[in-house]
Amino acid sequence: MSMLISTFTEHLDVSPIQLEAILTKSLIELLNSPELQAKLNSLDTNLLRETLPTAGGILAKELPPFYHWLKNELGVKRVPDSPDHTTKWVIDFVHNRESLTHLVELHRPVPRLALEAAIPRLVGLFTGVEDEQIRQEWQKAVAALCLVLVVASREQERVSLAVG
Repeated sequence: MSMLISTFTEHLDVSPIQLEAILTKSLIELLNSPELQAKLNSLDTNLLRETLPTAGGILAKELPPFYHWLKNELGVKRVPDSPDHTTKWVIDFVHNRESLTHLVELHRPVPRLALEAAIPRLVGLFTGVEDEQIRQEWQKAVAALCLVLVVASREQERVSLAVG
Protein backbone atom coordinates (compact mmCIF):
# COMPACT_ATOMS: atom_id res chain seq x y z
CA MET A 1 0.00 0.00 0.00
CA SER A 2 1.40 3.41 -0.93
CA MET A 3 2.20 6.07 1.66
CA LEU A 4 -0.59 8.22 0.21
CA ILE A 5 -3.21 5.49 0.53
CA SER A 6 -2.11 4.56 4.06
CA THR A 7 -2.15 8.24 5.09
CA PHE A 8 -5.77 8.58 3.97
CA THR A 9 -6.95 5.23 5.33
CA GLU A 10 -5.30 5.87 8.70
CA HIS A 11 -6.42 9.46 9.24
CA LEU A 12 -9.80 9.42 7.52
CA ASP A 13 -10.92 6.00 8.73
CA VAL A 14 -11.74 4.63 5.28
CA SER A 15 -10.82 1.27 3.81
CA PRO A 16 -8.50 1.09 0.79
CA ILE A 17 -11.50 -0.07 -1.29
CA GLN A 18 -13.62 2.91 -0.16
CA LEU A 19 -10.69 5.22 -0.85
CA GLU A 20 -10.19 3.90 -4.39
CA ALA A 21 -13.87 4.60 -5.10
CA ILE A 22 -13.51 8.13 -3.73
CA LEU A 23 -10.38 8.79 -5.80
CA THR A 24 -12.22 8.00 -9.04
CA LYS A 25 -14.95 10.58 -8.40
CA SER A 26 -15.07 13.94 -10.11
CA LEU A 27 -14.43 16.95 -7.92
CA ILE A 28 -18.11 17.96 -8.04
CA GLU A 29 -19.18 14.42 -7.09
CA LEU A 30 -16.78 14.45 -4.15
CA LEU A 31 -17.76 17.92 -2.94
CA ASN A 32 -21.43 16.92 -3.05
CA SER A 33 -20.89 13.43 -1.62
CA PRO A 34 -22.32 12.39 1.72
CA GLU A 35 -18.94 10.73 2.53
CA LEU A 36 -17.00 13.99 2.32
CA GLN A 37 -19.70 15.94 4.14
CA ALA A 38 -19.66 13.29 6.89
CA LYS A 39 -15.85 13.52 7.18
CA LEU A 40 -15.91 17.31 7.32
CA ASN A 41 -18.84 17.32 9.75
CA SER A 42 -17.04 14.81 11.96
CA LEU A 43 -14.15 17.23 12.48
CA ASP A 44 -14.15 18.70 15.96
CA THR A 45 -14.14 22.30 14.77
CA ASN A 46 -14.28 23.61 18.33
CA LEU A 47 -11.08 21.72 19.15
CA LEU A 48 -9.50 22.90 15.89
CA ARG A 49 -10.43 26.51 16.68
CA GLU A 50 -9.13 26.24 20.25
CA THR A 51 -5.85 24.74 19.06
CA LEU A 52 -5.21 27.07 16.10
CA PRO A 53 -2.26 28.64 17.95
CA THR A 54 -0.72 25.16 18.30
CA ALA A 55 -1.29 24.41 14.62
CA GLY A 56 -0.06 27.86 13.61
CA GLY A 57 3.15 27.31 15.57
CA ILE A 58 3.72 23.93 13.95
CA LEU A 59 3.04 25.30 10.48
CA ALA A 60 5.31 28.31 11.04
CA LYS A 61 8.13 26.01 12.11
CA GLU A 62 7.60 23.06 9.75
CA LEU A 63 6.36 24.62 6.51
CA PRO A 64 9.59 26.42 5.46
CA PRO A 65 11.61 23.15 5.32
CA PHE A 66 8.58 21.45 3.72
CA TYR A 67 8.43 24.16 1.03
CA HIS A 68 12.19 23.84 0.49
CA TRP A 69 11.71 20.08 -0.01
CA LEU A 70 8.83 20.67 -2.46
CA LYS A 71 10.90 23.07 -4.52
CA ASN A 72 14.24 21.28 -4.47
CA GLU A 73 13.28 17.60 -4.28
CA LEU A 74 9.96 17.50 -6.12
CA GLY A 75 10.57 20.39 -8.51
CA VAL A 76 7.36 22.24 -7.67
CA LYS A 77 7.67 25.67 -9.29
CA ARG A 78 5.24 27.84 -7.33
CA VAL A 79 5.89 27.39 -3.63
CA PRO A 80 4.82 29.97 -1.04
CA ASP A 81 7.68 32.04 0.30
CA SER A 82 6.41 31.91 3.88
CA PRO A 83 4.02 29.76 5.95
CA ASP A 84 1.70 32.73 6.57
CA HIS A 85 -0.59 32.14 3.58
CA THR A 86 -1.12 28.46 4.37
CA THR A 87 -1.67 29.14 8.06
CA LYS A 88 -4.20 31.90 7.25
CA TRP A 89 -6.02 29.61 4.79
CA VAL A 90 -6.31 26.82 7.38
CA ILE A 91 -7.58 29.29 9.99
CA ASP A 92 -10.10 30.76 7.52
CA PHE A 93 -11.27 27.26 6.54
CA VAL A 94 -11.80 26.26 10.17
CA HIS A 95 -13.79 29.48 10.64
CA ASN A 96 -15.84 28.76 7.47
CA ARG A 97 -14.41 31.77 5.63
CA GLU A 98 -12.54 29.84 2.94
CA SER A 99 -13.80 27.29 0.43
CA LEU A 100 -12.59 23.94 -0.81
CA THR A 101 -12.96 25.11 -4.42
CA HIS A 102 -10.55 27.97 -3.72
CA LEU A 103 -8.12 25.47 -2.19
CA VAL A 104 -8.31 23.43 -5.40
CA GLU A 105 -7.70 26.50 -7.58
CA LEU A 106 -4.63 27.46 -5.54
CA HIS A 107 -3.14 23.98 -6.06
CA ARG A 108 -4.05 23.43 -9.75
CA PRO A 109 -0.48 24.17 -10.95
CA VAL A 110 1.05 21.49 -8.70
CA PRO A 111 1.78 18.29 -10.66
CA ARG A 112 -0.27 15.32 -9.42
CA LEU A 113 2.72 13.13 -8.56
CA ALA A 114 4.37 15.90 -6.54
CA LEU A 115 1.09 16.63 -4.76
CA GLU A 116 0.57 12.98 -3.88
CA ALA A 117 4.17 12.55 -2.73
CA ALA A 118 3.89 15.60 -0.47
CA ILE A 119 0.67 14.68 1.37
CA PRO A 120 2.04 12.04 3.78
CA ARG A 121 4.80 14.44 4.78
CA LEU A 122 2.34 17.34 5.19
CA VAL A 123 -0.01 15.30 7.39
CA GLY A 124 3.06 14.11 9.27
CA LEU A 125 3.98 17.66 10.28
CA PHE A 126 1.65 17.20 13.25
CA THR A 127 3.19 13.95 14.59
CA GLY A 128 5.11 15.92 17.22
CA VAL A 129 1.93 17.17 18.91
CA GLU A 130 1.91 15.45 22.28
CA ASP A 131 -1.84 15.59 22.92
CA GLU A 132 -3.20 12.63 20.97
CA GLN A 133 -6.67 14.11 20.43
CA ILE A 134 -5.29 17.39 19.06
CA ARG A 135 -2.74 15.57 16.87
CA GLN A 136 -5.36 13.22 15.43
CA GLU A 137 -7.87 16.00 14.77
CA TRP A 138 -5.37 18.15 12.89
CA GLN A 139 -4.08 15.17 10.91
CA LYS A 140 -7.65 14.24 10.00
CA ALA A 141 -8.44 17.83 8.96
CA VAL A 142 -5.31 18.12 6.79
CA ALA A 143 -5.90 14.66 5.28
CA ALA A 144 -9.51 15.57 4.41
CA LEU A 145 -8.39 18.79 2.69
CA CYS A 146 -5.66 16.90 0.84
CA LEU A 147 -8.13 14.24 -0.31
CA VAL A 148 -10.05 16.97 -2.12
CA LEU A 149 -6.81 18.11 -3.80
CA VAL A 150 -5.95 14.58 -4.96
CA VAL A 151 -9.43 14.00 -6.42
CA ALA A 152 -9.23 17.34 -8.26
CA SER A 153 -5.72 16.61 -9.53
CA ARG A 154 -6.61 13.13 -10.76
CA GLU A 155 -9.73 14.46 -12.46
CA GLN A 156 -7.67 17.19 -14.15
CA GLU A 157 -5.19 14.56 -15.36
CA ARG A 158 -8.01 12.34 -16.74
CA VAL A 159 -9.50 15.30 -18.59
CA SER A 160 -6.10 16.28 -20.00
CA LEU A 161 -5.47 12.74 -21.22
CA ALA A 162 -8.93 12.54 -22.79
CA VAL A 163 -8.49 15.88 -24.57
CA GLY A 164 -4.85 15.24 -25.54
